[in-house]
Amino acid sequence: MIIFAEQTTIKKQQMKAYIFPGQGAQFSGMGLDLYEKSPLAQEYFEKANNILGFSITDIMFEGTAEQLKETKVTQPAIFLHSVILAKVLGDSFQPEMVAGHSLGELSALVANGVLSFEDGLQLVSKRALAMQKACEIAPSTMAAVLGLDDNVVEETCAEIDGVVVAANYNCPGQLVISGEIEAVKKACEVLTDKGARRALLLPVGGAFHSPMMEPAREELAAAIEATEFSEPTCAVYQNVVAKAVTNPDEIKENLIAQLTAPVKWTQCVQAMIADGGTEFIEVGPGKVLQGLMRKIDRRVAASGVVID
Repeated sequence: MIIFAEQTTIKKQQMKAYIFPGQGAQFSGMGLDLYEKSPLAQEYFEKANNILGFSITDIMFEGTAEQLKETKVTQPAIFLHSVILAKVLGDSFQPEMVAGHSLGELSALVANGVLSFEDGLQLVSKRALAMQKACEIAPSTMAAVLGLDDNVVEETCAEIDGVVVAANYNCPGQLVISGEIEAVKKACEVLTDKGARRALLLPVGGAFHSPMMEPAREELAAAIEATEFSEPTCAVYQNVVAKAVTNPDEIKENLIAQLTAPVKWTQCVQAMIADGGTEFIEVGPGKVLQGLMRKIDRRVAASGVVID
């Protein structure tokens, strides 16, 4: 007897992913339209001023580019813009997966219910101050490297004397390195000789996502341990592991490791696409992540949030 197997076509689930930007997306006037259009946004912005103990809204809405570049301002400002934007979306904000680039991971953890707004903002503020302090201990920097394979950059960093590591895997052919100033400069020279299209120092305060941030990691670890992490409403794809995480204890561990570990953004996005992510929506200031999305995989839709 011949048995014909029934053929079934498994349709890949289509999922909506919300992504949250990190430092570098700030601009003068950010969040002002939200504040003017939404009483709910006003409420959250005023709450933020009280929690931080200074008027961050004044700097966000009217501050100079120089003021907005200060880490203790930049990080809460971007977090607030992203998180309040998600709150204003109300019931239409239904993420099936979330991720955030560096600082943006904290915005993502408020968006998927792991952290409360208040706890998230407190952690962002502590993170910013701890990073600022770590930057002052020893001079350090970061540099963008364009047009080389990741492994070439990694191998070169390993060969350089001093501290220099791959810190941000932003998209194929765009990697940021981080470490001691002289080591980063030397790495840029060697990478240029190896054919990098560009290898240029970035105007940042220090070597984020490198071993130079160890003092900040230790300081932030205590604050994270003392904060309540709830069950998420959907998976977060974390920078450190580049895969879906739902266990609150694991989320904590990965967040603690994040300050000294690389941001595996390319790998995060690829994992989200592999798990069914088809529509990516950037929540926050700017369009940086939308630009990176197109370089990681052009087949998926990438857009920003529009508030009427």
